[in-house]
Amino acid sequence: MSECIFCNIIAGKIPAEKIYEDERFVAFRDIRPLYRVHLLIVPKEHLASVNEVGETACGSLDGIWLVARKVAERAGVAETGYRLAVNTGRDAGQVVMHFHMHLLAGETLRPL
Repeated sequence: MSECIFCNIIAGKIPAEKIYEDERFVAFRDIRPLYRVHLLIVPKEHLASVNEVGETACGSLDGIWLVARKVAERAGVAETGYRLAVNTGRDAGQVVMHFHMHLLAGETLRPL
């Protein structure tokens, strides 16, 4: 997936301000933040969206909730609160077609 910006960030070909990384996930700051804290949690395995999650691909996302908690703690927002969001498809606002979870925080967020 050489044309995927997230795959290139994971491979170290494109710089990003990483705040977390393990063998399956990486988290970094969004380059166009919507809130004071806007981080992206990305699996290293390329899945275009939730629509590609199946029996085998689901294992790639196993542990993402624990990673989200760790990222929130590192960002200093675990106690004050944060929102996790996943957009699936262009009509939902997915811009990069590599599954990712947004962690939004740092201010009072409008209720959904």
